[in-house]
Amino acid sequence: MSTLLQVENIECRYDQLVITREISFALNQGDICCLLGPSGCGKTTLLRTIAGFDPVYTGSISLNGEVISAPNLMVQPEERRIGMVFQDYALFPHLTLAENVAFGLRKFSDKERKERVCEMLDLVNMSDLGHRYPHELSGGQQQRVALARALAPRPQIILLDEPFSNLDFELRKHLGLEVRRILKSLNISGILVTHDQTEAFAMADYVGVLNQGRLQQWDTPYNLYHEPQNRFVANFVGQGYFIPGTLQNHCNVETEIGLIEGNRAYPWKDGTPVDVLLRPDDIVHSPEGPIKAIVEQFTFTGSATLYRLKLPSGQIVESMFNSHAEFSIGDTVQLEVKADHLILFPQPGANVNETPSALAEAS
Repeated sequence: MSTLLQVENIECRYDQLVITREISFALNQGDICCLLGPSGCGKTTLLRTIAGFDPVYTGSISLNGEVISAPNLMVQPEERRIGMVFQDYALFPHLTLAENVAFGLRKFSDKERKERVCEMLDLVNMSDLGHRYPHELSGGQQQRVALARALAPRPQIILLDEPFSNLDFELRKHLGLEVRRILKSLNISGILVTHDQTEAFAMADYVGVLNQGRLQQWDTPYNLYHEPQNRFVANFVGQGYFIPGTLQNHCNVETEIGLIEGNRAYPWKDGTPVDVLLRPDDIVHSPEGPIKAIVEQFTFTGSATLYRLKLPSGQIVESMFNSHAEFSIGDTVQLEVKADHLILFPQPGANVNETPSALAEAS
C-alpha cells in the first residue's frame, strides 16, 4: 500500500504561540484516519495546515512524494487536490444543490460538469433533490451535499472538520458510517477531526490522539484501547480507572482486589508500585465473586448497565453488567476480575530504571 500523505515533524504557530509540536504520521492511499483529542489540542490547526490554509513553522507535509508545505514553501489550497468539508457545511444559500456541487468544476466542460454533478448527487442518495436550495434541507442532507461538493473535483484526500457535530446522535452515527462507505467505495483517503471517540472508532482505520499540541499515539482503534502508550491515552480513550498495585514476577500484580495475572512481562523489578488500568469489561458481576463493592451510581444503556462501584478502600471502578442484573445505589454487589492482559504504568516517583534480573538473564 502506497503512502499518500507524509507529515514530518511539523510545528504550527499563530504569531509566536506554538499550537502543535513535532507531529509526524503517514496516511496510505484509501485509508481513513481521525485526529482525536480534547478542545484546544491542535486538531483543527493541523487539519488547516494540511489543507494549505495555515503555514508550517518547521517540518514538512508531502502529498504523493511532493512537498506541499515547508517553512519556505506553501502550495495554495486550490492546487493541492485536497477537499474540505466544514462543520457549518458552508453551502452557498443562493445556489441550488446541483449548482453548489458544480461550483468547483469550472474547468470541466458543460457535459462533464453535468455528468459529475449527477454522479455525486446519486452517490450521496440525493439525485432527486438537485433543484432545491440549502435552506429547504435538513442538517443531514446539507452535510451530504457538502460532501458531494468536496468529492466532485476528485480530490486525493478529503478533510472533515467535525462535520457531524451539529447533528443529533443517531443521525451522526448513521451519517458517519455512510461517509466511510462512500470514501471507501471511491478509494479516497480521509482525515476526520472530532472529539467523539465513538465516531472516531466507527469511521477510522487509524486514530491520532493529540494533547497540548503533541501527537500522543498514532494507531488502530483496537490498539489505542488495548495498548495505550501513556497515561493520557489510557485515560482519554475508552472508560476506565487506575487502581494501585505491586508488580510481582514481571507479569502479575497484587492489588486490593487480588492477584491479577497478565499475559505480558513488564521490564521493572519485583515490588515496583504500579497503577493498573481496568476497563468496565475487565471487572464482571459474579454472585459468588470474591470482590465486594458498593453501588455508587449507574447508567442504564438498554442491553447493559454501567455501574460505578466503590471498593472497601474507597477506590472507584466501573463495571458493565447485563441489563437483567438490577441493583440500586447503596447495594452491595460481588465481582470478579476477567482481565486477559495488563495495562500498567509506574506510580509517580517509582524507580523503574533497574532492569529485572530475570529479563536481564534472558537477554
